[in-house]
Amino acid sequence: MFADRAKIIIKSGKGGDGHVSFRREKYVPNGGPDGGDGGHGGDVIFVVDDGLNTLTDFRHRRKFAAEPGEEGSKRNCHGKNGADLILKVPQGTVIKDAETGKVIADMSGENRRVTVLKGGRGGLGNQHFATATMQAPKYAKPGGDAIELEVTLELKVIADVGLVGFPNVGKSTFLSRVTNAQPKIANYHFTTLQPNLGVVDMEEGFGFVIADIPGLIEGASEGIGLGHEFLRHVERTKVIIHIVDAAGTEGRDPIQDIHAINKELREYNPELLEKPQVIAANKIDAIYGDENEIISALRKEFEEKEGIRVFPISAVSGQGVKELLYHVKDLLATCPKEPMVYEQEFDPSVMVFKDEPYTIEIAEDGAYVVEGPKIDKMLGYTNIDSEKGFVFFQRFLKEQGILDELEEMGIEEGDTVRMYGNEFDYYK
Repeated sequence: MFADRAKIIIKSGKGGDGHVSFRREKYVPNGGPDGGDGGHGGDVIFVVDDGLNTLTDFRHRRKFAAEPGEEGSKRNCHGKNGADLILKVPQGTVIKDAETGKVIADMSGENRRVTVLKGGRGGLGNQHFATATMQAPKYAKPGGDAIELEVTLELKVIADVGLVGFPNVGKSTFLSRVTNAQPKIANYHFTTLQPNLGVVDMEEGFGFVIADIPGLIEGASEGIGLGHEFLRHVERTKVIIHIVDAAGTEGRDPIQDIHAINKELREYNPELLEKPQVIAANKIDAIYGDENEIISALRKEFEEKEGIRVFPISAVSGQGVKELLYHVKDLLATCPKEPMVYEQEFDPSVMVFKDEPYTIEIAEDGAYVVEGPKIDKMLGYTNIDSEKGFVFFQRFLKEQGILDELEEMGIEEGDTVRMYGNEFDYYK
């Protein structure tokens, strides 16, 4: 099965905690603080690998994590930085937040290397908190938290031209005729299972990438068959070629087929129908003459009514193919030259520190009880008995918005604030 979609969990590295220690040497009875800083946590970085064309590597493993930074140590030793996590993906991969579906990064165009999650900063050792009045600080700053995020990876092939059509109308044969692609071709009544790409080389050095977009059947936009999985590949194409069976060998109505496929494109994304279209009436090698009632009906329905050109061709013999390709070349000349790249809609950095949950409740005795995992951790790392430590902790409460929320709840000077066994009198 072609892997063009995956859902994984990525996690950056936590920053190493700052260290609390004091210089202890012979003949140095009052050594100062020498706690080192923690190392930075590793980043999660996505990189385009031109040797990949599927997301198979992410189908059997779901969790990926960068290394955490090491804790600082005594003698001002800095903790080791955590190694970055490098995830290689094929060009055209769109990374989205799994919860909201918003785009984090599109690995297309110039986006060859993107840092999606930043590792936590290393915490400062106690050497940084020494002052003239506090020469022996017994606290250090904890390392920044890791960020964990569930993301979806969607591969949207990057091709100038997309071939669409029902199974067995000759899309694969046409692709092998006009490009260097070698798709598997047989008279099967089910669709190709993966997009096939090829490059069309024309005179004067002009060329374009063409893709056989499989799976487009009635109900595709509603998830029937494999269609919904492959509709996304049409999004980046600039021109759409409808391949239909002009000989009627499959007993299908080509006009109904084109309307059915356009209906699926419209329901998936109405903007897809704004792209230039052309119709390739295939298999004319199986009819008498150059035109029949099917081709005439196609011209009347689409050329006369909608201005969509119809080209009778034979993908087997090559008849009419050159004229079709030159028309496609002219259509591409009217399209934007820049590749379609999705803009970022979601920044994972907003998930850090400030969004750590906490609760504020009023106890029976009127005390304001504040709890949360980050608060508990900060209390464990901060010496609130010292003036410097208490100011440090108070600044933390302000940065988290906790002090503002207490005031909104009606706290007054002299009221009690309780946090994990610690009680404080509130003063502005």
